[in-house]
Amino acid sequence: MTPPTLSPAFLFVLAALFFLVGLLYASIGQGGASGYLAVISLFGLASATISTSALLLNVLVAGTAFVAFYRAGHFSWRLTWPFALASVPAALVGGLVPITAEVYLLLLGGVLAYAGLRLMLHSDHGHRVEHYQSPALRVALPAGAGIGLLSGIVGVGGGIFLSPLMILLRWADAKNTAATSAAFIVMNSIAGLSGRLIAGRFAVGDLLPLMLAAFTGGLVGAYLGANRFNSSLLRRVLGVVLLVAAFRLLQA
Repeated sequence: MTPPTLSPAFLFVLAALFFLVGLLYASIGQGGASGYLAVISLFGLASATISTSALLLNVLVAGTAFVAFYRAGHFSWRLTWPFALASVPAALVGGLVPITAEVYLLLLGGVLAYAGLRLMLHSDHGHRVEHYQSPALRVALPAGAGIGLLSGIVGVGGGIFLSPLMILLRWADAKNTAATSAAFIVMNSIAGLSGRLIAGRFAVGDLLPLMLAAFTGGLVGAYLGANRFNSSLLRRVLGVVLLVAAFRLLQA
């Protein structure tokens, strides 16, 4: 992921950005793969092999977020399992799919553009009193399968797609959505990594500084998001970063 010629100062900048991404994403139950991929692409380092690194970071950060939201009492297995049942095998298949670097960058650019718009338009409804109803299996299964397949191909966990769907259709409140999304991301990311391992495309570089930074940011963000954090302004800033990265990739 990071060539050996990169200077310590540059690695420090990347680590700081990964810390921020981990913090912001974990605060809303996300793993941050789209954010890590955006940071890497902004520095001209994006390639199909980086998706493996992003998935590994996803497991780390989304796992941290899941534990925090679970301990705070926001997780519902009944809400989560239908999405996971269809998405995990689909993400495994997505991880097996070989694609060219050009197609990968096109898909990644589209995902980053969507994620950026979603973060910029995000609003917190966690304190509203509304009626929520879990989706029927005939809806949850195909939704999970579609998100899982795309996630496995691109190298994201899929939470950035599942979360707005759950909020818009009132399947859960903001905290329950974050908890379900975190669990969904971890399972999809593991499946995507398994597909890459089976296909012989499991390739990462020197990730330790970035993983530590993302993990530390995830710890902070997960605690704040599960208990007290409102990060609307910061999420909008991150949304702009993702849109810039998407524009750069799609323009190339």
